[in-house]
Amino acid sequence: MSAALELRVVGKLRRRILPFVILLYFVSFLDRVNVGFAAFGMNKAIGLTPAMFGLGGGLFFVSYFLFEVPSNLILYRVGARVWIARLMVSWGLVSAASAFVTGPHSFYALRFLLGAAEAGFFPGIILYLSLWFPARHRAVAAAAFMAAAPLSTAIGSPISGAIMEMPPLAGLSNWQWLYILEALPAIVLGLLVLRVLTDKPEQATWLQTDERDWLVAELERERSTRAADAGHVSGAWAALGNPRVLALSLIYLGTSAGLYTLGLWAPLILRQFGFTPLQTGLVNAVPSLVAIVAMIAWAQHSDRTLERTWHVVIPCLLAWAGLAWAGVAQTALAVVLALVIVNVGISAAKAPLWAVPSAFLSGASAAAGIALINSIGNLGGFIGPFLIGWLKQKSGSYAGGLFAVGGLLGLSAAMMLALSYQTAQRRDGGAGGTEP
Repeated sequence: MSAALELRVVGKLRRRILPFVILLYFVSFLDRVNVGFAAFGMNKAIGLTPAMFGLGGGLFFVSYFLFEVPSNLILYRVGARVWIARLMVSWGLVSAASAFVTGPHSFYALRFLLGAAEAGFFPGIILYLSLWFPARHRAVAAAAFMAAAPLSTAIGSPISGAIMEMPPLAGLSNWQWLYILEALPAIVLGLLVLRVLTDKPEQATWLQTDERDWLVAELERERSTRAADAGHVSGAWAALGNPRVLALSLIYLGTSAGLYTLGLWAPLILRQFGFTPLQTGLVNAVPSLVAIVAMIAWAQHSDRTLERTWHVVIPCLLAWAGLAWAGVAQTALAVVLALVIVNVGISAAKAPLWAVPSAFLSGASAAAGIALINSIGNLGGFIGPFLIGWLKQKSGSYAGGLFAVGGLLGLSAAMMLALSYQTAQRRDGGAGGTEP
């Protein structure tokens, strides 16, 4: 009876929560990376060099880093419903305003403001999922949510490419319309959040009484078990200084560098083979479609085996190999195949990685720790795009930047193995293990 009840409850959670938060992240990711398509016309119009574009693209993550932890702690206090709504309306307005940048400095300013506006959204949803899904279902839930990133690329790229083929309209260029049209869904969905999201399971009137009671009891049992564990971290300040949190932050940095290298630079890398904007969008969608299938299947395997370490290490190494290949590939087909490998690796690593912190964090420590992992990790979103742009301007080639970002993913794999070993040593006094 308990197993049947669990399946029923988890099924309802997946149907009620996941489609909506996937849609929210779809819009979020689209608004932060559509600059890669806007660059087709914007860079020349406002005088951006490759290094300027890489710097501006990455500045998003500087403000994201600065405001992430405070934002997530506020979300923990006031509830996801109100705070996520506020975030979405704010970044929608800033994203639309990006249509009116006039030069490098206004471009830098709007990217910085967009990062500040979005800060707290991603870790807020990761925290939100941890408040609803039992631990053994968490990697799949996180994978479904994070599938919105490659899905946004798969669907958004052809749309963005088509918009970039529009003629000027009402005195605005196609790249300006791109920003405006793709910002509107964030504002509309931000208002819908107030009606759709429920802050915590105790308030879930859409669950039957026995379902709600089971879920609340199961989540409380997990919290009690974590609290009794010697490795459990209590309190926001303790989480911010915890070595495992800091290690996970640096591991995540490599995956973020890879993800946003793809998001900001893949359209421009593909465009050099002579594709039109629409063709670029269609080709850029292919690696993301493959990545969606791979990340869900990999997360299911991770949840089924309850193994996290190798489920992070192997994809990171795969992405490293893909970036190295992309750096030396000479044909469009070879580059697309390399990008498939990179997309699969980066996407597959993320859900098992995000299942790790909820194993030793809860409450305020989870709010602070998850936000810190995401904020430091997303500095990779500054480092990766900036390296690509800077080295492209210095050498005239994308190869050096792609090799450098691949090296960051290799470091992520090595750090994940080291974290697993150290955690196992502390837990059992010297026996090996694979769980951080």
